[in-house]
Amino acid sequence: MLNLLFDNFFGKLTSGKWAKITKCSSDTALNDIKDLIGKGILTKTDQGGRSTNYILVESNP
Repeated sequence: MLNLLFDNFFGKLTSGKWAKITKCSSDTALNDIKDLIGKGILTKTDQGGRSTNYILVESNP
């Protein structure tokens, strides 16, 4: 999934899309996303509630 994100993932990343792409439960998808947020790889966008989506954190070399 991370390779897909780094290779120009188009559209909004949601926990539902994560679950469908990786063929896991929505709870597992959310746990995976929360783990990546904690590691500083993903961040939430300003939209919340049912519109919550995530983006890659910009890295500065």
